[in-house]
Amino acid sequence: MLPTTRHSPTPSRRTPLRTLAAAAALLSLAFICAALPHSGAAAAGPREGDDTRPAAPRSPQVPVGVTAGVAVFDRQTGTFTEQLNEAATFRSASVVKLLLALDFLWNRSPGSIPDADRARLDAMLRSSQDSAANHYWSTYGGPATVDRMITRLGLVDTARPPAGYEGYWGYTAISARDTVKIYRHILETAPADVRDFIMQRLRQSTRCASDSFDQHFGIAAAFNQPWAVKQGWSAYSAKGTCGPGSSTTARTRAGSFPAAGAAGVDLSRPALHTTGTVGAGDRSIVAVLTLHPDRTSYGKAYTDLGRLTRSLNVPGGTAPTGKWYGTWGSDVAVRRDPALGDNLLTRLPAGVEVLVGCQKKGQVVSVPPYTNDWWAYLPQYGGYVTNIYISHPDNQLPDVPLCTEQH
Repeated sequence: MLPTTRHSPTPSRRTPLRTLAAAAALLSLAFICAALPHSGAAAAGPREGDDTRPAAPRSPQVPVGVTAGVAVFDRQTGTFTEQLNEAATFRSASVVKLLLALDFLWNRSPGSIPDADRARLDAMLRSSQDSAANHYWSTYGGPATVDRMITRLGLVDTARPPAGYEGYWGYTAISARDTVKIYRHILETAPADVRDFIMQRLRQSTRCASDSFDQHFGIAAAFNQPWAVKQGWSAYSAKGTCGPGSSTTARTRAGSFPAAGAAGVDLSRPALHTTGTVGAGDRSIVAVLTLHPDRTSYGKAYTDLGRLTRSLNVPGGTAPTGKWYGTWGSDVAVRRDPALGDNLLTRLPAGVEVLVGCQKKGQVVSVPPYTNDWWAYLPQYGGYVTNIYISHPDNQLPDVPLCTEQH
């Protein structure tokens, strides 16, 4: 159904039909859209998040339908600034890769490990490569890896995958407070070379994971650098769209097959976790573990986790400048310049919320019935999207500044 509220008095809406047809044909080579927004989407206007942090702490704001476990630990004061269901257990998804790396490096110096292991650990920690995790899980005892790390770190909620699922590292149970313990071990107890090896790779987290999912959600989007992250996601049926190449069909991540819950851990609902450190000197450790309603899209979960993370009191964290807006459509292109052509940077998860830093006029784009020459600059992506795909009824966003020449 076409929206009736997305209109503007600007002349660009009244483009001749033959021009619209030509531009639409050109656009079809650059944009792939699943559907036009429904009539209420554009009328709802921008979905903005806070771009300044409040002086006083506030309780975590958990979106409707989301189940969350949250812990934020201030290493400077030695206290928690946020705790919500911090002992609740979630399937770890890729967060367990921290334990796999620590177990392998327990009696080894990173400087002495084989080049093959260095490459595997780099890919597993930076781009969440599953094949690397499969290697360490199968080579070093599978669930015994989890058992060893529970004992070594004094973890109280963590547990090996349930009976019948021993081969799935992503079904390891973990809590927000145990995740904080893991990071505290890395930062405060592990040998310095192990600490530096792991944290350097978490600071270099790639936007595009090895399975083409955009993994710069949560901490990575809510705060300016410095930050370091290890993310986790599980049970999303959509395709990965991250990167300049074509979209790739999603494969099920190891440990993410739908199944009935066991031992109190939900193994079926879509999971999205953001964990890591924020601020100079890794001041705050942040763990936000979430489950979402069945069939939640990746973009919706990405957005909800982002809103929750931005609501937290995170000492040392600073919010990026800009306005948060929803988007519509799928495979929406982020481009190096405000124009179509051979300048694709990546594609957005369908319907995700984005931070808009500024806007400028560029090439006229037509997606009938819309025509627009305004483009939004997304500082966290380093590129532009046409304002057509920003969820706002006007061509030009009313509360976003014009871009300066450096953009």
